[in-house]
Amino acid sequence: MDPARSPLLTDLYQLTMVDSYLQRGMQGTASFELFSRKLPPGHGFYLASGVEAAVEWLEGLRFGDEELAWIRDCGHFRPGLADELAGLRFTGHVEAVPDGTVLFPQEPILRVTAPLPEAQLVESRLMNLVHLHTLLASKAVRAVLAADGSHLVDFGMRRAHGAEAAMAAARGAWIAGYAGTATCLAGAEYGIPTVGTMAHSYVLAFDDEREAFRAFAESHPENVTLLIDTYDTLEAAHKVVELAQEGVPVQGVRIDSGDLAELARQVRGILDAGGQPDIRILASGSLDEHEVARLRAAGAPIDGFGLGTLIDTAADQPYLDMAYKLHEYRGEPRRKRSAGKLHWPGRKQVRRHYRDGAACGDTLCLSDEQLPGEPLLETVM
Repeated sequence: MDPARSPLLTDLYQLTMVDSYLQRGMQGTASFELFSRKLPPGHGFYLASGVEAAVEWLEGLRFGDEELAWIRDCGHFRPGLADELAGLRFTGHVEAVPDGTVLFPQEPILRVTAPLPEAQLVESRLMNLVHLHTLLASKAVRAVLAADGSHLVDFGMRRAHGAEAAMAAARGAWIAGYAGTATCLAGAEYGIPTVGTMAHSYVLAFDDEREAFRAFAESHPENVTLLIDTYDTLEAAHKVVELAQEGVPVQGVRIDSGDLAELARQVRGILDAGGQPDIRILASGSLDEHEVARLRAAGAPIDGFGLGTLIDTAADQPYLDMAYKLHEYRGEPRRKRSAGKLHWPGRKQVRRHYRDGAACGDTLCLSDEQLPGEPLLETVM
Protein backbone atom coordinates (compact mmCIF):
# COMPACT_ATOMS: atom_id res chain seq x y z
CA MET A 1 0.00 0.00 0.00
CA ASP A 2 1.27 3.46 -0.93
CA PRO A 3 0.79 5.58 2.23
CA ALA A 4 0.49 8.78 0.24
CA ARG A 5 -2.45 7.44 -1.76
CA SER A 6 -4.12 4.85 0.46
CA PRO A 7 -7.58 5.74 1.85
CA LEU A 8 -6.49 3.90 5.00
CA LEU A 9 -4.27 6.86 5.81
CA THR A 10 -7.13 8.15 7.94
CA ASP A 11 -8.51 8.03 11.46
CA LEU A 12 -10.49 4.95 12.42
CA TYR A 13 -13.52 7.02 13.33
CA GLN A 14 -13.89 8.17 9.73
CA LEU A 15 -14.52 4.57 8.68
CA THR A 16 -16.74 3.77 11.65
CA MET A 17 -18.90 6.80 10.80
CA VAL A 18 -19.00 5.85 7.12
CA ASP A 19 -20.07 2.33 8.09
CA SER A 20 -22.90 3.72 10.21
CA TYR A 21 -24.01 6.23 7.57
CA LEU A 22 -24.24 3.46 4.98
CA GLN A 23 -26.18 1.19 7.33
CA ARG A 24 -28.71 3.97 7.95
CA GLY A 25 -28.96 5.09 4.32
CA MET A 26 -27.56 8.53 5.14
CA GLN A 27 -26.17 9.45 1.76
CA GLY A 28 -27.65 12.92 1.33
CA THR A 29 -25.54 15.79 0.07
CA ALA A 30 -23.22 17.26 2.71
CA SER A 31 -20.94 20.29 2.61
CA PHE A 32 -17.79 20.38 4.74
CA GLU A 33 -15.44 23.37 4.90
CA LEU A 34 -11.76 23.36 5.81
CA PHE A 35 -10.55 26.51 7.55
CA SER A 36 -8.32 27.82 10.32
CA ARG A 37 -10.14 28.77 13.52
CA LYS A 38 -7.41 31.11 14.74
CA LEU A 39 -3.78 31.95 14.16
CA PRO A 40 -0.75 31.99 16.47
CA PRO A 41 0.08 35.25 18.26
CA GLY A 42 1.76 37.70 15.93
CA HIS A 43 0.53 35.93 12.79
CA GLY A 44 -1.90 38.28 11.08
CA PHE A 45 -2.66 36.01 8.14
CA TYR A 46 -1.74 32.71 6.57
CA LEU A 47 -1.06 31.51 3.04
CA ALA A 48 -3.31 28.78 1.66
CA SER A 49 -1.55 25.90 -0.03
CA GLY A 50 -2.05 22.20 -0.69
CA VAL A 51 -5.26 22.54 -2.71
CA GLU A 52 -3.68 20.99 -5.81
CA ALA A 53 -2.30 18.12 -3.72
CA ALA A 54 -5.74 17.56 -2.18
CA VAL A 55 -7.49 17.46 -5.55
CA GLU A 56 -4.90 15.04 -6.93
CA TRP A 57 -5.50 12.74 -3.97
CA LEU A 58 -9.28 12.89 -4.39
CA GLU A 59 -8.97 12.06 -8.08
CA GLY A 60 -7.17 8.82 -7.23
CA LEU A 61 -9.33 7.83 -4.24
CA ARG A 62 -10.07 4.11 -4.28
CA PHE A 63 -9.73 1.05 -2.06
CA GLY A 64 -7.34 -1.58 -3.36
CA ASP A 65 -7.36 -5.27 -2.56
CA GLU A 66 -5.01 -4.89 0.42
CA GLU A 67 -7.08 -2.10 1.96
CA LEU A 68 -10.31 -4.06 1.49
CA ALA A 69 -8.72 -7.14 3.05
CA TRP A 70 -7.76 -5.14 6.12
CA ILE A 71 -11.29 -3.77 6.44
CA ARG A 72 -12.70 -7.31 6.26
CA ASP A 73 -10.25 -8.73 8.80
CA CYS A 74 -9.58 -5.95 11.33
CA GLY A 75 -12.65 -6.69 13.42
CA HIS A 76 -14.06 -3.17 13.53
CA PHE A 77 -16.70 -3.36 10.81
CA ARG A 78 -19.66 -5.39 9.60
CA PRO A 79 -18.87 -8.02 6.94
CA GLY A 80 -20.40 -6.17 4.00
CA LEU A 81 -18.60 -2.83 4.34
CA ALA A 82 -15.58 -3.86 2.27
CA ASP A 83 -17.80 -4.88 -0.63
CA GLU A 84 -19.60 -1.51 -0.52
CA LEU A 85 -16.30 0.36 -0.50
CA ALA A 86 -14.78 -1.66 -3.34
CA GLY A 87 -16.31 0.54 -6.02
CA LEU A 88 -16.10 3.83 -4.17
CA ARG A 89 -14.84 6.84 -6.12
CA PHE A 90 -15.05 10.47 -5.11
CA THR A 91 -18.08 11.91 -6.92
CA GLY A 92 -18.27 15.25 -5.15
CA HIS A 93 -17.68 18.88 -5.96
CA VAL A 94 -14.76 20.88 -4.56
CA GLU A 95 -14.45 24.65 -4.38
CA ALA A 96 -11.27 26.21 -3.10
CA VAL A 97 -9.06 29.27 -3.15
CA PRO A 98 -5.98 29.06 -5.39
CA ASP A 99 -2.75 27.97 -3.75
CA GLY A 100 -0.92 31.09 -2.58
CA THR A 101 -4.03 32.99 -1.48
CA VAL A 102 -3.75 35.10 1.67
CA LEU A 103 -6.48 34.13 4.16
CA PHE A 104 -7.63 35.01 7.66
CA PRO A 105 -9.28 32.96 10.45
CA GLN A 106 -12.70 31.46 9.72
CA GLU A 107 -12.27 31.89 5.96
CA PRO A 108 -12.53 28.52 4.17
CA ILE A 109 -9.62 27.23 2.12
CA LEU A 110 -11.82 24.64 0.48
CA ARG A 111 -15.32 23.20 0.55
CA VAL A 112 -16.24 19.61 -0.24
CA THR A 113 -19.83 18.95 -1.32
CA ALA A 114 -20.55 15.26 -1.78
CA PRO A 115 -22.67 12.37 -0.50
CA LEU A 116 -22.17 12.32 3.27
CA PRO A 117 -20.08 9.10 3.44
CA GLU A 118 -17.63 10.40 0.81
CA ALA A 119 -17.34 13.87 2.32
CA GLN A 120 -16.72 12.32 5.76
CA LEU A 121 -14.22 9.74 4.59
CA VAL A 122 -11.83 12.28 3.06
CA GLU A 123 -11.57 14.57 6.11
CA SER A 124 -8.38 13.31 7.73
CA ARG A 125 -6.23 13.13 4.63
CA LEU A 126 -7.44 16.46 3.26
CA MET A 127 -6.62 18.13 6.57
CA ASN A 128 -3.28 16.33 6.67
CA LEU A 129 -2.32 17.59 3.20
CA VAL A 130 -3.67 21.13 3.35
CA HIS A 131 -2.41 21.72 6.89
CA LEU A 132 1.13 20.65 6.01
CA HIS A 133 1.33 22.69 2.81
CA THR A 134 -0.34 25.75 4.34
CA LEU A 135 1.79 25.66 7.50
CA LEU A 136 5.04 25.59 5.53
CA ALA A 137 3.99 28.16 2.92
CA SER A 138 2.83 30.48 5.70
CA LYS A 139 6.18 30.17 7.48
CA ALA A 140 8.05 30.77 4.22
CA VAL A 141 6.12 33.91 3.30
CA ARG A 142 6.99 35.47 6.66
CA ALA A 143 10.64 35.07 5.72
CA VAL A 144 9.98 36.68 2.34
CA LEU A 145 8.46 39.70 4.06
CA ALA A 146 11.38 39.91 6.46
CA ALA A 147 13.91 39.68 3.62
CA ASP A 148 12.40 42.77 1.98
CA GLY A 149 13.64 41.97 -1.51
CA SER A 150 16.71 39.85 -0.74
CA HIS A 151 16.79 36.53 -2.54
CA LEU A 152 15.83 33.48 -0.48
CA VAL A 153 16.62 29.85 -1.22
CA ASP A 154 15.07 26.73 0.34
CA PHE A 155 17.85 24.65 1.95
CA GLY A 156 15.76 22.56 4.36
CA MET A 157 15.10 19.18 2.73
CA ARG A 158 17.54 17.17 4.83
CA ARG A 159 15.79 18.03 8.10
CA ALA A 160 12.22 18.20 6.83
CA HIS A 161 9.85 15.65 8.34
CA GLY A 162 10.00 13.12 5.51
CA ALA A 163 9.71 13.25 1.75
CA GLU A 164 6.21 14.72 1.59
CA ALA A 165 7.13 17.55 3.95
CA ALA A 166 10.34 18.28 2.01
CA MET A 167 8.41 18.62 -1.24
CA ALA A 168 5.66 20.68 0.40
CA ALA A 169 8.28 23.01 1.88
CA ALA A 170 10.01 23.54 -1.45
CA ARG A 171 6.72 24.17 -3.26
CA GLY A 172 5.39 26.40 -0.49
CA ALA A 173 8.58 28.44 -0.46
CA TRP A 174 8.35 28.94 -4.22
CA ILE A 175 4.70 30.03 -3.95
CA ALA A 176 5.68 32.40 -1.13
CA GLY A 177 8.32 34.10 -3.25
CA TYR A 178 11.65 32.29 -2.82
CA ALA A 179 14.09 32.38 -5.72
CA GLY A 180 14.65 28.63 -5.75
CA THR A 181 15.25 25.40 -3.86
CA ALA A 182 18.11 23.00 -3.31
CA THR A 183 15.70 20.04 -3.56
CA CYS A 184 16.25 18.41 -6.95
CA LEU A 185 12.95 16.50 -7.02
CA ALA A 186 11.04 19.75 -6.50
CA GLY A 187 12.80 21.11 -9.56
CA ALA A 188 11.88 18.03 -11.57
CA GLU A 189 8.25 17.85 -10.36
CA TYR A 190 7.29 21.52 -10.11
CA GLY A 191 9.74 23.33 -12.38
CA ILE A 192 11.20 25.31 -9.47
CA PRO A 193 14.72 26.66 -10.15
CA THR A 194 17.28 24.49 -8.36
CA VAL A 195 20.28 26.15 -6.77
CA GLY A 196 23.16 25.09 -4.55
CA THR A 197 26.76 25.69 -3.65
CA MET A 198 29.00 23.15 -1.91
CA ALA A 199 29.27 21.50 1.48
CA HIS A 200 32.09 21.79 3.98
CA SER A 201 32.94 18.18 3.17
CA TYR A 202 33.94 19.23 -0.34
CA VAL A 203 36.48 21.70 1.02
CA LEU A 204 37.70 19.19 3.60
CA ALA A 205 38.25 16.57 0.90
CA PHE A 206 41.05 18.68 -0.57
CA ASP A 207 44.43 19.26 1.02
CA ASP A 208 44.21 22.99 0.30
CA GLU A 209 41.18 25.31 0.48
CA ARG A 210 42.30 27.31 -2.55
CA GLU A 211 42.60 24.07 -4.53
CA ALA A 212 39.03 23.16 -3.53
CA PHE A 213 37.73 26.53 -4.70
CA ARG A 214 39.55 26.30 -8.02
CA ALA A 215 38.40 22.72 -8.64
CA PHE A 216 34.78 23.60 -8.01
CA ALA A 217 35.00 26.60 -10.31
CA GLU A 218 36.49 24.45 -13.06
CA SER A 219 33.71 21.88 -12.66
CA HIS A 220 30.85 24.39 -12.50
CA PRO A 221 32.00 27.67 -14.07
CA GLU A 222 28.39 28.83 -14.47
CA ASN A 223 27.67 28.60 -10.73
CA VAL A 224 30.73 29.52 -8.71
CA THR A 225 29.45 30.21 -5.23
CA LEU A 226 32.10 29.24 -2.72
CA LEU A 227 31.60 28.23 0.92
CA ILE A 228 34.19 30.23 2.84
CA ASP A 229 33.75 29.39 6.55
CA THR A 230 35.28 25.89 6.71
CA TYR A 231 38.46 27.20 8.32
CA ASP A 232 39.02 30.97 8.57
CA THR A 233 36.30 33.00 6.88
CA LEU A 234 38.32 36.16 6.29
CA GLU A 235 41.38 34.30 5.04
CA ALA A 236 39.12 32.42 2.63
CA ALA A 237 37.67 35.71 1.42
CA HIS A 238 41.18 36.86 0.48
CA LYS A 239 41.69 33.61 -1.46
CA VAL A 240 38.45 34.27 -3.33
CA VAL A 241 39.71 37.72 -4.31
CA GLU A 242 42.98 36.25 -5.59
CA LEU A 243 41.13 33.64 -7.66
CA ALA A 244 38.77 36.26 -9.08
CA GLN A 245 41.74 38.46 -10.02
CA GLU A 246 43.19 35.46 -11.87
CA GLY A 247 40.01 35.25 -13.94
CA VAL A 248 38.07 32.59 -12.03
CA PRO A 249 34.38 33.55 -12.51
CA VAL A 250 33.32 33.74 -8.86
CA GLN A 251 29.67 34.82 -8.56
CA GLY A 252 29.22 34.53 -4.81
CA VAL A 253 30.41 33.37 -1.43
CA ARG A 254 28.43 31.70 1.34
CA ILE A 255 28.90 32.13 5.08
CA ASP A 256 27.25 29.43 7.19
CA SER A 257 28.38 30.13 10.76
CA GLY A 258 29.59 32.72 13.23
CA ASP A 259 28.44 36.31 13.63
CA LEU A 260 26.89 36.60 10.19
CA ALA A 261 26.39 40.37 10.29
CA GLU A 262 29.96 41.17 11.32
CA LEU A 263 31.52 38.56 9.05
CA ALA A 264 29.45 39.79 6.11
CA ARG A 265 30.72 43.33 6.72
CA GLN A 266 34.34 42.24 6.85
CA VAL A 267 34.01 39.94 3.84
CA ARG A 268 32.29 42.70 1.88
CA GLY A 269 35.19 45.00 2.72
CA ILE A 270 37.74 42.42 1.55
CA LEU A 271 35.88 41.77 -1.70
CA ASP A 272 35.41 45.46 -2.47
CA ALA A 273 39.03 46.31 -1.65
CA GLY A 274 40.07 43.54 -4.02
CA GLY A 275 38.04 45.02 -6.85
CA GLN A 276 35.20 42.47 -6.61
CA PRO A 277 32.07 44.47 -5.77
CA ASP A 278 29.88 42.17 -7.87
CA ILE A 279 30.58 39.04 -5.85
CA ARG A 280 27.43 38.42 -3.83
CA ILE A 281 27.29 37.27 -0.20
CA LEU A 282 24.86 34.51 0.76
CA ALA A 283 24.23 33.65 4.42
CA SER A 284 22.85 30.42 5.85
CA GLY A 285 22.85 28.48 9.11
CA SER A 286 19.83 28.21 11.44
CA LEU A 287 18.04 31.20 9.96
CA ASP A 288 14.35 32.04 10.13
CA GLU A 289 12.27 35.15 9.46
CA HIS A 290 13.25 36.64 12.83
CA GLU A 291 16.98 36.29 12.22
CA VAL A 292 16.64 37.55 8.65
CA ALA A 293 14.79 40.60 9.96
CA ARG A 294 17.52 41.17 12.56
CA LEU A 295 20.28 40.96 9.96
CA ARG A 296 18.43 43.31 7.64
CA ALA A 297 17.83 45.79 10.47
CA ALA A 298 21.53 45.64 11.36
CA GLY A 299 22.42 46.66 7.81
CA ALA A 300 24.39 43.47 7.13
CA PRO A 301 25.58 43.50 3.48
CA ILE A 302 23.98 40.13 2.73
CA ASP A 303 22.47 39.68 -0.73
CA GLY A 304 20.60 36.44 -0.14
CA PHE A 305 19.73 33.88 2.49
CA GLY A 306 19.60 30.10 2.47
CA LEU A 307 16.84 29.06 4.85
CA GLY A 308 16.50 25.49 6.04
CA THR A 309 15.61 23.72 9.26
CA LEU A 310 13.68 26.42 11.11
CA ILE A 311 11.50 27.21 8.10
CA ASP A 312 10.97 23.71 6.69
CA THR A 313 9.93 22.37 10.11
CA ALA A 314 7.97 25.52 11.11
CA ALA A 315 10.03 25.20 14.26
CA ASP A 316 8.51 27.95 16.38
CA GLN A 317 4.87 27.15 15.57
CA PRO A 318 4.60 23.65 14.08
CA TYR A 319 0.82 23.57 13.65
CA LEU A 320 -2.20 25.65 12.70
CA ASP A 321 -5.58 25.32 14.38
CA MET A 322 -7.33 23.92 11.30
CA ALA A 323 -10.72 22.24 11.19
CA TYR A 324 -12.93 20.45 8.65
CA LYS A 325 -16.54 20.84 9.73
CA LEU A 326 -20.00 19.96 8.45
CA HIS A 327 -21.75 23.21 7.50
CA GLU A 328 -24.74 21.88 5.58
CA TYR A 329 -26.54 18.54 5.23
CA ARG A 330 -29.47 17.86 2.93
CA GLY A 331 -29.84 21.57 2.30
CA GLU A 332 -30.01 22.52 5.99
CA PRO A 333 -27.30 24.63 7.68
CA ARG A 334 -25.41 22.91 10.51
CA ARG A 335 -23.48 24.63 13.28
CA LYS A 336 -21.16 23.38 15.99
CA ARG A 337 -21.57 25.41 19.18
CA SER A 338 -18.81 23.99 21.39
CA ALA A 339 -17.09 26.56 23.58
CA GLY A 340 -14.17 28.05 21.70
CA LYS A 341 -14.91 25.97 18.59
CA LEU A 342 -18.09 27.54 17.28
CA HIS A 343 -18.29 27.90 13.50
CA TRP A 344 -20.60 29.78 11.13
CA PRO A 345 -23.32 27.63 9.52
CA GLY A 346 -24.04 27.23 5.81
CA ARG A 347 -21.87 27.25 2.71
CA LYS A 348 -19.55 30.25 2.71
CA GLN A 349 -17.83 32.49 0.20
CA VAL A 350 -15.02 34.97 0.82
CA ARG A 351 -15.32 38.22 -1.12
CA ARG A 352 -12.16 40.30 -1.30
CA HIS A 353 -12.25 44.06 -1.68
CA TYR A 354 -9.57 46.17 -3.40
CA ARG A 355 -8.60 49.81 -3.30
CA ASP A 356 -6.10 51.23 -5.80
CA GLY A 357 -5.15 47.70 -6.81
CA ALA A 358 -4.38 46.50 -3.29
CA ALA A 359 -6.50 44.16 -1.18
CA CYS A 360 -8.06 46.09 1.69
CA GLY A 361 -10.62 43.78 3.30
CA ASP A 362 -12.72 40.62 3.10
CA THR A 363 -16.39 39.85 3.59
CA LEU A 364 -17.23 36.35 4.83
CA CYS A 365 -20.75 35.61 3.59
CA LEU A 366 -23.02 32.81 2.43
CA SER A 367 -22.10 31.40 -0.96
CA ASP A 368 -25.37 32.52 -2.59
CA GLU A 369 -25.27 36.09 -1.30
CA GLN A 370 -24.66 38.57 -4.09
CA LEU A 371 -22.38 41.04 -2.32
CA PRO A 372 -19.59 43.30 -3.61
CA GLY A 373 -16.08 41.91 -3.80
CA GLU A 374 -14.13 39.34 -5.76
CA PRO A 375 -15.11 35.75 -4.80
CA LEU A 376 -12.07 33.73 -3.72
CA LEU A 377 -13.47 30.19 -3.71
CA GLU A 378 -13.79 28.72 -7.18
CA THR A 379 -14.57 25.29 -8.58
CA VAL A 380 -11.46 23.11 -8.72
CA MET A 381 -13.08 19.67 -9.08
